[in-house]
Amino acid sequence: MATSPVTVGVLALQGAFALHREALERCGADVVEVRKAEHLEGLDGLVIPGGESTTISKLLETFALTEPVAKAIADDLAIFGTCAGMILLASEVEDGRSDQISFGAIDISVRRNGYGRQIDSFESDLVIDELGSDPLRAIFIRAPVVTRVGPGVEVLAEVDGVPVLCRQGAVMVSSFHPELTNDDRLHQRFIHSIG
Repeated sequence: MATSPVTVGVLALQGAFALHREALERCGADVVEVRKAEHLEGLDGLVIPGGESTTISKLLETFALTEPVAKAIADDLAIFGTCAGMILLASEVEDGRSDQISFGAIDISVRRNGYGRQIDSFESDLVIDELGSDPLRAIFIRAPVVTRVGPGVEVLAEVDGVPVLCRQGAVMVSSFHPELTNDDRLHQRFIHSIG
């Protein structure tokens, strides 16, 4: 008996949401671009992409999405946040603005742009046990740095001893941009975890 594909929303307010959509579709998911509260209905998972966390925070307010996303998180919707998405999902943003949204979905502290400015962007090969022995190429662009990991958080990958991929319950976050490569294994793993 065939199973129906999972339906994953991608927060489509700012950032690289189109590349996430394409990766999820390559992995067989039905994808909804989330711009309104009603777009969250019926989703099996949600991706909060990279971009500029302050801008995304303001747009969440403008589009009346802050409370609906917070409710989805409280209802244990599977969430994958990348770069700015990690910042929005963290329990503490050390250098956040006073109007910075922090959903507190995963018990980590982060520092925005912790690796430096755009010119300090870099790539690294990560070995992630759940993805097999072939390294995953990770691209870091003005990436957040995880400065604290709570006891219930599982660290799935590190760079120089610093966590860059973490999971707690239904929430997974990365400080890098998996959508910028043609390696869809992390998106596939997210889909598999909710399918």
